[in-house]
Amino acid sequence: MLVAQPADAQPPTWPSKRVTFLVGAPPGGTTDIVARWLALPLSQAIGQPIVVENRPGASGNIGAELCLQAPADGHTLLIQYSGYHVGNPNLYKNLRWSPLKDFTGVAMLVRAPHVIAVPGKLAAQSLQQFVDYGRANGKGLFYGSSGGGSIQHIAGALFGQATRINAMHVPYKGAALALNDLVNGQIDMLITTPPSLMGHFAGGKVKLLAYTAAKRHPMLPQVPTSAEAGLPGYEVESWFAAFAPAATPKPVVDRISTEMRKIVESAAFRKRAEEQGSFASYMNPAALNELVKTELVAWATVMRNANVKLE
Repeated sequence: MLVAQPADAQPPTWPSKRVTFLVGAPPGGTTDIVARWLALPLSQAIGQPIVVENRPGASGNIGAELCLQAPADGHTLLIQYSGYHVGNPNLYKNLRWSPLKDFTGVAMLVRAPHVIAVPGKLAAQSLQQFVDYGRANGKGLFYGSSGGGSIQHIAGALFGQATRINAMHVPYKGAALALNDLVNGQIDMLITTPPSLMGHFAGGKVKLLAYTAAKRHPMLPQVPTSAEAGLPGYEVESWFAAFAPAATPKPVVDRISTEMRKIVESAAFRKRAEEQGSFASYMNPAALNELVKTELVAWATVMRNANVKLE
């Protein structure tokens, strides 16, 4: 004898319509780039269109809030930058979203150490020459970021402390906007992930003075590590991951994560990430949620030590 189950007991169907990737940054930044790397192959795999919707502003908070306003059914996902996800909760006293209570991890996608980038027309050819320039010009250095509390903001503050330079922060609504001003010489430095600036580097519009990891990147063999460039211990890394509203059914989250894993671990995705100075790096929902908990605590300490405050 068959007994009909109540509607809320039926297994959720995903996908049943278009999927939206919300990105809390403008086009051209690494978060946007990673979302687009993922969108096409995932769309092909699930047989539904995927739209990347850029909703920049308020250091990524607008995108996060919009994601929570959508139905928790897996059809609206947040492609998130770690600086926003674990930095903002330590910066904004009245944040209207919580990375732990309001979101659940779906999949880690990409990890990316940063590069210390300066305008291509700047005379400095090395990190030491750039530091000497910053100390000699009397006014210090202006550095950009994708917003207050972002890892780029923290990295610049730590750079100023390590080099004893007056490093002044200029926040933007996304790394791509900061990069535009770097190329034009309106700011002196941008410490950010490589994918957003590789084209400008190839064209000579920016110089990369250091790669903020323990080892050089295989696609940037000419760029020294921070230690090699004279700044030992200065290592900065961001990650980019997919999140869903916390109420999203676990079977849906697991299904999406499985599909994303196939793409992130594919040779094509790995090659694309590495060609842009980053690394493909899958992590399942449970592991990603644990990472968020750990990094919330770790970045609180870093931000306190760097004296990073909302401007």
